[in-house]
Amino acid sequence: MSKIPKLRFKEFSGAWEEKKIGNILKIGSGKDYKHLKNGDIPVYGTGGYMLSVDKYLYDGESVCIGRKGTIDKPVYLTGRFWTVDTLFYTHSFNQVIPKFVFSLFQKINWKEYNEASGVPSLSKSTIETIKITLPSKQEQEKIASFLSSVDTRIEQLTKKKTLLEQYKKGVMQKVFSQEIRFKDDDGSEFPEWEEKTIADCITESKIKGV
Repeated sequence: MSKIPKLRFKEFSGAWEEKKIGNILKIGSGKDYKHLKNGDIPVYGTGGYMLSVDKYLYDGESVCIGRKGTIDKPVYLTGRFWTVDTLFYTHSFNQVIPKFVFSLFQKINWKEYNEASGVPSLSKSTIETIKITLPSKQEQEKIASFLSSVDTRIEQLTKKKTLLEQYKKGVMQKVFSQEIRFKDDDGSEFPEWEEKTIADCITESKIKGV
């Protein structure tokens, strides 16, 4: 079945094709790392980076999704890495861009495909049957590039927010310790601070009817 999205870049007009995930990529299983030595290859689980070892399980672009535990937080990885057995990785992409797959995986409601009543779980066979729609590789590249630039901007703003929060915290400490004092609009000094109890600062009011 073909579909045409409502919002797209104007230079593209072809329909998007519906495919099963199993037809556009292969899913690899993570493995135990405890037999490996310390190194510079990152090991990832569903909670993110764990440690570094001396061998890699895969080298290249990949989109990882939890097999057990956190199953709804896809992660894009590139380069050499190792994943533990609770985290699937993808490879052998067929007519699809890994960064675009990452965007698709973020749209899927993975909890809808949970196969366990306790700890959330997914299987390869279930993931492979999920249907998605794909545009041409050229349109995928355009979309992936656009979304990557948005992600970069979000990261920059997040870092800026963190730095501003740290700055505010530092200024507040200096203000309330009176290391920093402000002046009135006319340049004059404000009166010295007075020490009082909280009770001294509360005005008791009577509520009608009480």
